Amino acid sequence: MKITSLTFLCLTAFAVQAHASSSDAWATYDKDVLARCTQASTLKKATPVGTPAQFDDRVGYTAILLQGQYPQKHMKGRQGTELCLFNKQSKVAYVTEWDSIRPVGKAQ
Repeated sequence: MKITSLTFLCLTAFAVQAHASSSDAWATYDKDVLARCTQASTLKKATPVGTPAQFDDRVGYTAILLQGQYPQKHMKGRQGTELCLFNKQSKVAYVTEWDSIRPVGKAQ
């Protein structure tokens, strides 16, 4: 079977488009995870720390660390950290406080 240069060019273009749409799909997914996690967060001005951790589909979750300020008056604007687990199937975000992940203002 002889592959012409036109056929090869078409197949190459198709492969590049498939890869590009995959990147676009991941970017859209990451935006959705971040939006749902920040909505579920109890922190003010919650922002991601690093990039999402994509667990295997057998686990079914994406994890993202969020940082922001506690809204309670008695917390006096203290920084807080939360872990968000996003269920890939149900598209529900679950958030828990996780300040123990980082040391808080230790004097050196």
